[in-house]
Formats: sequence, C-alpha cells, structure tokens
Amino acid sequence: MEKEFLPDTELQEQELELDEEQGMFEHFRLTVDQGQSPVRIDKYMVSHMEDTSRHRVQMAIKEGYVKLGDKTAKANMIVRPGDLIRFIMPYRRRGLDIIPQDIPLDIVYEDDDLLIVNKPAGMVVHPGHGNFDGTLVNALAFYLGMPEGTDGGDGHMGVLLHRIDKDTSGLLVVAKNEDAQLNLAGQFFKHSIERCYNAIVWGDIKEDQGTVDAPIERDPNDRLRFRVAREEGRGKHAVTHYRVLQRYGFVTFVECRLETGRTHQIRVHMSHIGHPLFNDERYGGAEIRKGTIYAKYRQFIANCFKECPRQALHARTLGFVHPSTGEWIRFEAAIPDDMSRLLEKWDRFTKNDRNYEEC
Repeated sequence: MEKEFLPDTELQEQELELDEEQGMFEHFRLTVDQGQSPVRIDKYMVSHMEDTSRHRVQMAIKEGYVKLGDKTAKANMIVRPGDLIRFIMPYRRRGLDIIPQDIPLDIVYEDDDLLIVNKPAGMVVHPGHGNFDGTLVNALAFYLGMPEGTDGGDGHMGVLLHRIDKDTSGLLVVAKNEDAQLNLAGQFFKHSIERCYNAIVWGDIKEDQGTVDAPIERDPNDRLRFRVAREEGRGKHAVTHYRVLQRYGFVTFVECRLETGRTHQIRVHMSHIGHPLFNDERYGGAEIRKGTIYAKYRQFIANCFKECPRQALHARTLGFVHPSTGEWIRFEAAIPDDMSRLLEKWDRFTKNDRNYEEC
C-alpha cells in the first residue's frame, strides 16, 4: 500500500504557479493506495488529510484547486489505485502564537464574510523575522476576539488573503470564515481581483500608459531584493499595467494596475523601466535620479524625502466578487497624507518654475 502526502514542488513551480506576494496556498500531492477500492475523490481526500472537513475539500474542488491526473477534478470523480491527486489548499498559519494587541485599525468595510482594512505605512502585516508584535495580524486578532496563545490556524480569526510591504500603505482584504477564504483565494489565484496602486516615480515617463510584462526572480546577491529574470524561462510571470496621472518634470504620478501579484512587483517593474519609486531605498529611488546639480535642488529633494520617508506607493483600489452575494464590490482608500504633501510640493515646484524657496 502506497501513500504519499507531500509538498508538491513541481506543481508549485510549474502548473499552479504560487503567487509569492500572496503566499496563500500550500501545494500537495496524494498518490492513491494500491489496495484502494474505487471511491469518490472528495471522500478519499477527507479520509487521507488531517484536520480537514469534507466541506473544505468540496469547496477546494469547486474552486478548481484539485487535479486528478491531468484533469481538473469534480467532487463525484472516482479515484483508483495509483491515481495522482494534486491540489492546493489555502494556507493555515501554524506554529506561531499570535498575541492579540489593541492597535487601532482603519476599517473601510465589514460584514459577516470579510473585512477591508486600510493599512498605514510603517505597519508590518504578518509576525515574523523580528516583528512578532505590533503587526496587522496582531491587531486583527484583538479586533476579531481571538483568544491569546492560539495560532492563526485555529479558526478564531480572519485570514489575510494578500500582503503589502511594511512601507506601502493601502487596502487589504480579510476573510472572516472558511468559505470566504476559499472563494476569495480562488479569485486571487485566477487574477480576477482588481488591484490598483498609486505611485510617485522618478523621471518623466515617455508614454501616457504602458505595460511591463517581465518575469520576476529573487536576486541571488541580495535575498531581500527581487529583480527581472536575467535568463529566459526563469522567474515568476509578472505583469503590471501603468497609466500617467500627472507629470511634474522630474517625477511622475502614476496608477499601476496589477495583473499578477508578485513580491515587490511594482517596485521591481518600475525600476526595470528606469523609473524607480520615489524614496524607494531598496530599488534605487532614495537618491536623486532626475533633476539639476544645484544645492538648492538637492535640499528640495531632501525635504521631499522627509515629507514622505518611505517608498511612495499606496494600494488605493480593491475590487472583487463578494463570496456570498456574487455581486462585484469595489473599495478605494484616499492617498495618505505623506504622499499628498509630497505631491503638493512637486506641484508648487512646477507651477513656480522651479523656485525652490516656494516649495
């Protein structure tokens, strides 16, 4: 009798493509026992998976997360000895105690299924890597009444469906129950979620709009950075659509719409086309990239960096199909004060014919 229940790296890398920014899925494969009598795939999966209900398995099948051989599975498909089941399941955080903390949250919307949060710049999303408290997850644990000393996989708290960087502000969606998690995770997986960002980038972008279609890989020389893949066939598929909103000569205010959602995608793509985000230290935007050599201009830029002491990126728009009603819903979060003040400085700069004293 052969049984296999292992992370499926082949599936992860090739067929069902893990989205690194979202980090929503665990990838598995299950080889049907040689002595197994014919049985429905949902019943077989439930009997061979720990701590997973039949409802959860059926929802995963419904969302298209399960393959039997080369076919997308249906719940009534029959499995036989030697069949290979490959599947993904939305990730359940385990092994990390979450400390509920009374941290103010900017709640944009809430119902029985989901929560929309406007995260401020400077707040880490998930605990870990030296940030075990003060995170958005700690704040959510308190807000949603999660008992102290339990982990994020115990069903007492919402599940974040995606992430944004610590120094990026803007909207995030939280699923408050398992059905909503499975449904929304599927929308992210199929890239049907609308996600639009506002950014201030260095330089005067030539085109009014364009698309960056370039795979992204981790930089082998710096594990905290990503880059456009240097070799064909490498990296994760990544597409960003951008549109110019306002030109200020040496910088441009843009909208970036994500078709995919890779880690640091907008930051990497805009840097790749020669327009790094303003004050993005990791990708070359925290130095003067366009402008003059005069000391007054350098001081103006230093003042701009102080006004917005982080990469100028904001997750402004989030749209998706509501997991219960089936209706399309859309949310917006206004540009935060630091980016607004930065835009005002550049507006005065251009309108006053680059009179630094007026800026």
